Amino acid sequence: MNEEKVLYKIASELSTTYMRTAEPRKLLPNGDDVIAVLTEIQYLLYPQYFAGVSGEMDDQVCYLERLGVLYWRLTRLIHSSIAERCKPECKISIEGCEELAESREKALAIICQLPEIKRLLDLDAEAAYKGDPAARNIDEVILAYPGFYAIFVHRVAHEFRKLGLDLMARIMSEYAHSKTGIDIHPGATIGESFFIDHGTGVVIGETTEIGKNVKIYQGVTLGALSFPKDHDGNIIKGQKRHPTIEDNVTIYAGATILGGNTVIGEGAVIGGNVWITESVPPHYKVVNRPIIEKKV
Repeated sequence: MNEEKVLYKIASELSTTYMRTAEPRKLLPNGDDVIAVLTEIQYLLYPQYFAGVSGEMDDQVCYLERLGVLYWRLTRLIHSSIAERCKPECKISIEGCEELAESREKALAIICQLPEIKRLLDLDAEAAYKGDPAARNIDEVILAYPGFYAIFVHRVAHEFRKLGLDLMARIMSEYAHSKTGIDIHPGATIGESFFIDHGTGVVIGETTEIGKNVKIYQGVTLGALSFPKDHDGNIIKGQKRHPTIEDNVTIYAGATILGGNTVIGEGAVIGGNVWITESVPPHYKVVNRPIIEKKV
């Protein structure tokens, strides 16, 4: 069989498979465009740290110009994901297109949250600087700490999620996961002054609730203990499955905390490599004591 026949055969098989499985579905956002929007938001929040922007954001006009570009990028990206709902006449004239109006409204809502996101991130950076003796300055935290980048992406993705833009939010969170090794679901709720030290292997589940001034180390899992199922054996979605971490808690490396009813009380300290499936009272300490024996 020559190369041409092989290519025709494979093309036939792939196209037949596609035609058999293809169904009308929502349009999907382009992943590269989602990450481009994320990068633009990073530039707007911290222009002094990123090449190509420093020196360009010296007045409100510069900010206004970049915000305008971001607004229309967001509008186009959101609209491309819901365009299948547009009426046929929208293809002739976009005037009166309800989906376009919805896209513009959500794009503006995200932009309106940028000052609050910046406020929270500044507190996160300060918490990292104060909480890590190895940090020389806040510049180092913002430019080099994977935990800070992961929480930046999460705080942006969480706003997308709140607006029902779940897939875009998940693309952002998985991008951060691939870059940092830190897996934070965009549905998780995280309070101010949050610090992830080192970070590799951290997992924070969808329904996790984290209070203020919480510090966690590498390898920590805030996960689900079990998945409730319906009568047909299908997982019931939307229930609280992940723990609640109250204010001023420290969780050391390798700790695993599971369950939607599990609450780690304010000021508690969770030691390394512990396994927790029930609540811990405020200001308690949980430790995994090693066995020290003399070598034979």
